[in-house]
Amino acid sequence: MSRINGDQGLVMHWAFDEGTGASTLESVSEVRDDIQYVFNQAEFTEQSGPQWRPGVAGNGLLFDGYSTSIVHSVNEEDTQLDQESASALSIGVWVAPRFYDWGYEGKLTAIVNRHHMERKQGYLLGMFRHGSWSFQVGLEGGDWRELWSPDGYELPKNEWSYVNAVFDGTFGTIKLYLNGSEIASTNLPSGSRLAEAFGTDLLIGKNNHSSLLAGVFSLQMFSGIIDELKIYNRALSAEEVAASYQHVLDSAHGGVHPRVPYDEIKLDRTPLLTDRHRPQYHVSPPAHWMNEPHAPIYFDGQYHLFYQHNPLGPFFYHIHWGHWVSKDLVHWRDLPVALAPAKDQLAPDGIWSGSATYDADGLPVLFFTAGNDSASPNQSVALARSTYAQDGDPDLVHWVKHPEPLIVQKQGIGAFGDFRDPFVWKDDDGWFALVGSGIEGEGGAALGFASQDMLNWTYKGPFYQADIQKYPYLGPIWELPVLLPLGTDKQGQHKHLLLVSPVGKGADVEVFYWIGQLDTHNLSFLPDQEEPELIDVGDFHFTGPSGMVDPKTGRKIIFTIAQGDRTSELEYQSGWAHNGGLPLSVYLREDGRLGIEPIQELQSLRGTQRLSIRDNSLAEANLSLKDVRGDMLEIQVELEPRHTTQLGIKVRCTPDGDEETLLYYDFNEAKLWVDRTKTTRHPGEKCSGVQGGKLELLGENLKLHIYLDRSMVEAYANGLKSLTTRVYPSRKDALGLEIWGDGEPLIKSMEIWNMQSIW
Repeated sequence: MSRINGDQGLVMHWAFDEGTGASTLESVSEVRDDIQYVFNQAEFTEQSGPQWRPGVAGNGLLFDGYSTSIVHSVNEEDTQLDQESASALSIGVWVAPRFYDWGYEGKLTAIVNRHHMERKQGYLLGMFRHGSWSFQVGLEGGDWRELWSPDGYELPKNEWSYVNAVFDGTFGTIKLYLNGSEIASTNLPSGSRLAEAFGTDLLIGKNNHSSLLAGVFSLQMFSGIIDELKIYNRALSAEEVAASYQHVLDSAHGGVHPRVPYDEIKLDRTPLLTDRHRPQYHVSPPAHWMNEPHAPIYFDGQYHLFYQHNPLGPFFYHIHWGHWVSKDLVHWRDLPVALAPAKDQLAPDGIWSGSATYDADGLPVLFFTAGNDSASPNQSVALARSTYAQDGDPDLVHWVKHPEPLIVQKQGIGAFGDFRDPFVWKDDDGWFALVGSGIEGEGGAALGFASQDMLNWTYKGPFYQADIQKYPYLGPIWELPVLLPLGTDKQGQHKHLLLVSPVGKGADVEVFYWIGQLDTHNLSFLPDQEEPELIDVGDFHFTGPSGMVDPKTGRKIIFTIAQGDRTSELEYQSGWAHNGGLPLSVYLREDGRLGIEPIQELQSLRGTQRLSIRDNSLAEANLSLKDVRGDMLEIQVELEPRHTTQLGIKVRCTPDGDEETLLYYDFNEAKLWVDRTKTTRHPGEKCSGVQGGKLELLGENLKLHIYLDRSMVEAYANGLKSLTTRVYPSRKDALGLEIWGDGEPLIKSMEIWNMQSIW
């Protein structure tokens, strides 16, 4: 971009016009600065440089929110803030923020800074919660001054803003400009001078004193696009700022304020597609962090599924609602974040888990846990409505929050301060809600509420609660209660399935369930047996339940998070954390037990059939398996033990057996196990040991339905239990399979297919 008035006093200028590569030119000094970016060196995916995007003039640099930054070393003899120039400083920069930081420890997300606040030295231009922004300077004499954007002048997400900050020490003013117009000013003592931040580098996109999370993640890092950063050692006039803004509009955008197409700024899953551990046919965010998927709903020919998401990086921090849409529950499309914390008194601090249902007109609504740390308790139940009635958008991209919480916990209702994850459904009698909580001194509980209009709710008492003395593993608090109808049993009784996830001291954080009867009149639940059961025995890899009744088929479908089981260091290096489990159909079996099976639509992902054998011996089957290798496979196998006591299959095996994962059943113990003692030799991976649990086969052959998807292993046994686990082999040749047993079993049948990516 050409310089305004010759850019008198310009001491630094980053045009970000490279468009490729891992360095950028500061054109005044002609110093080329390295761009820090996680995939400059990549262990698990292909090496790739930082992401570049169209800028306001030429190109701009996309900052990912957790790893992208620029360090520009400043020599002390530089003239940027020398004795002649310390009396003035101006910064101009174009920014398009993608997401806002939560503002941990009150620190700014830095756009550009060279400061030391404790010493009251240097300068900092950055953003804060919900798009507010500030210019802050340290003055000689030990004074720290801050000028903040007024209400209504926040920097909008996914849009370009031209930001200017001007310090004029001679006349004693600091001014902020947005899009060429002054929006704020403050007075200083005339003759003020900036205090030099000696020994401090200039950083772009990262705070000089960022907070550290989990010892790994630097917070307060910019997420979005930056372009045309200029720093002057003089005070720009209002006319110069306006002219600089107008120059960009006139020279590159026909006099109109530039726009940012969403596809140019959205989170991009492309760099992760070659990650050898990232699942390819399990639902996942485009990048960064997710925990549980939730609020499934079918509307206008499409399934919608939301998820807990930190879009700033692969760590648990500032939770939004991510959003996918699908026509078949298998192939999903990424949509923009549906709900985000906002500058309001409803949910400024987090949009936590919830559910979806329909309003009186049959339109989708979302119930969520509103996080407001200024309130007590800081969790309440809130509502968001789709704009479908106004815009007819079948993707349901836009949602409007009801301004007030619908259900606020009062003393005496559950465990005060633990009140979250509403599960809401509608029937002919109105709307009903379960909220996760506990009963003081008595253990976890799901609390029941009822409404005739979806807005005004009445507490009906505990829907169901645990006896913590009898079942201490059910913990003091329950999260994510889910209630699904299962149909009628042989005696003509209507049965329901209740799922909960215990948390807190002594809790076993798994998905527990009861089958029982719903008392709609009293809004309570009577289980068939007091002791709960597990759906999955894989030890904290099948968690975070949500569920729906599929209007198309009548099936009852469960969604879960498949926990990643990795260190923060590896999640940083990988750029992602966690994914969804496969959608699971649950039903009431003839014998009264809960039946589980992956949804049939997954068969659409089958590619080449790699194997189909019948009635083979162990040796014959393993000979056939020699040529079958892969990390994206579907396997169906029926094994007849014939006096074998332990029987199963090894997956993700290296040819020499150095790395392998063993799934097996112990017929004496009636337990399904996974042995991960040899899963990986990588020194940083956590997956190890032996995990499993009870599975009563009652004389049946062992029937395993296994899905391998990179690091995901899901085994469904006899339609009764699943075992979900994670594997991260260090070796790329860990792709083999082998039937394993301690006797001479009969391989009744075995079929294997390659599986295709959904992305």
